[in-house]
Amino acid sequence: MSFESVDPGEGHSIAAWTAVVVMLVAITIGTVAFFLNVPWLVWASAVLLVLGPIVGFVLSRLGYGVADAAPHESH
Repeated sequence: MSFESVDPGEGHSIAAWTAVVVMLVAITIGTVAFFLNVPWLVWASAVLLVLGPIVGFVLSRLGYGVADAAPHESH
C-alpha cells in the first residue's frame, strides 16, 4: 500500500540540525570544562548554548528551515 504523507518534517532541516549540533558541542565543552575546573570555559559554553537556537532561527529565516526544505520524493 502506497500513500503520500503530508508530514511537515519537523526538524529535518539544515537550520534545525545546525542548532542542535551547536548546542551539543556547547554541552560537551561545558561538561569537560566543568570536570577540569575551567570556569571561564564553562561560561563560554553557556553563551554558545544560548547561541544555538539563535543560529537556528537565523538560518530558518534565511531559507534553510523546514518550511523551505524540499519535500522528500518517494520511489
